Amino acid sequence: MLQEALREVQRGCAEIIDIDRIENLLKAYFDEGKTFTLKAGFDPTAPDLHLGHTVLLQKMATFQKYGARIQFLIGDFTAAIGDPSGKSATRKVLSNEDIKKNIISYTTQAFKILDESKTDIVYNSSWLNSLGTVGLIELASTLTVARMLERDDFSKRYESNTPIAVSEFLYPLLQGYDSVHLKSDIEVGGTDQKFNLLMGRQLQKVYDLKKQQAVLMMPILEGLDGVQKMSKSLNNYIGVTDEPNDMYGKILSISDELMWRFYELLSTKTLDEIEALKAGVTDGSLHPKSVKEELALEITTRYHTYEMAVEAKEEFQKVHSQSQIPTEIEEFSAEGEIWIAKALVDCNLEPSTSQARRDIKQGAVKINQEKISDIELQLIKGEYVLQVGKRKFAKLKVN
Repeated sequence: MLQEALREVQRGCAEIIDIDRIENLLKAYFDEGKTFTLKAGFDPTAPDLHLGHTVLLQKMATFQKYGARIQFLIGDFTAAIGDPSGKSATRKVLSNEDIKKNIISYTTQAFKILDESKTDIVYNSSWLNSLGTVGLIELASTLTVARMLERDDFSKRYESNTPIAVSEFLYPLLQGYDSVHLKSDIEVGGTDQKFNLLMGRQLQKVYDLKKQQAVLMMPILEGLDGVQKMSKSLNNYIGVTDEPNDMYGKILSISDELMWRFYELLSTKTLDEIEALKAGVTDGSLHPKSVKEELALEITTRYHTYEMAVEAKEEFQKVHSQSQIPTEIEEFSAEGEIWIAKALVDCNLEPSTSQARRDIKQGAVKINQEKISDIELQLIKGEYVLQVGKRKFAKLKVN
């Protein structure tokens, strides 16, 4: 059991610091039933999560199976500063109202993955508000400016004369102090958080906790393009609040290579089960598409229900395998003759008329299931089914 647990907790990790400590904690759980604490911090800077964010949650859920009590840390105090990791400029400070809204959304979505009975939601404002001026000065004295400027993002901004607020220097110190207050045994985070995660280890030593947390870092998940990191700003993301049909369809659209990355970082299947799937694809006994369908069904079920996931699968097959029109399509209307490019924008199928023109030229636009090539086409009175690509549909009635 111990070796299996070690394989699973190391699965997909980018870097682990002090694996021996993690092994000892797992051994104590299996031998004595002794639990341990695992901390993960979330700054509620946005209301919705995408699958890239859930990589960390999946790892936390794995640890829960092996004795971890999760310290789900809401950085409501540090969110007011803003994490400078990877930033080229000082971040906008969030209002308390935005922070509260985002907290509710985050926790609701997180418990679709985590075991709520083994999770403690903690807010760092509850101890950082009372740290006081003396405590803050004491904390600030534990690190030099030179050490802080070793951070890649800080050093680049310093060299380019880009402003760095003094408050941003406090962020990693405060995140590290969270580990002191919580007496965390392990902390998990993304690879972009390495400096902040190591700060927790350092401060636990400075404050003489008689232990230092192990650190486990997860990689950044690529988006639908398989190249750039998953991001809403790049429009290559799968949101955990996406509708079942959209979620299922997006997962089916990823490359076969990226599929295995998703399996490793997002699936609850064991490593042995995933290896069996890979072997099946390699020897031809399994088709990559059926393996991808299994992944899409699993993830869509997680954020919705099994029944809804099955319906999404059937709808996808109906539209794509049988070239049929979806059962439910959003309907729009227009008064008088309308230019096709404007119609596509008004029906939320295209972001702009220029993009609509490009897609028409590339043969990606259909009207009533027939491809069109005339970028100047005017739609006269009648009803039309507009389609862009394989997944975007709308009904338009021109009066």
